[in-house]
Amino acid sequence: MEHLTKETFKEKVFNYEASKEWKFEGKNPCIIDFYADWCGPCKMVAPVLEELAEEYKGKVDIYKVNTEQQQELAAAFGIRSIPSILFVPKDAEPQMSMGALPKESFVKAIEDVFKVKK
Repeated sequence: MEHLTKETFKEKVFNYEASKEWKFEGKNPCIIDFYADWCGPCKMVAPVLEELAEEYKGKVDIYKVNTEQQQELAAAFGIRSIPSILFVPKDAEPQMSMGALPKESFVKAIEDVFKVKK
């Protein structure tokens, strides 16, 4: 699971400085976890994302963004509460979800939004 900086985010997800229109730069659909180290619910989501990263390896990319270190990136997406989870399909607009989700919700989103099966 990769931690994104502003630079790697622009390469792998969306170059928000170059374009106002959403344009996904990645190969696989991805989930981006906007989190902070001090956030309790974020700690609950972390192991779930680790499992999903293994289970969907090569099909779904899972990234983390530390909102404390990447404040500009968090601001660009209007992150107000954490964890905020961004689901990014290949060919559609991204969808933001707030709060710690159970694993079943991630799996459902991967299947429904990304149209990806294990």
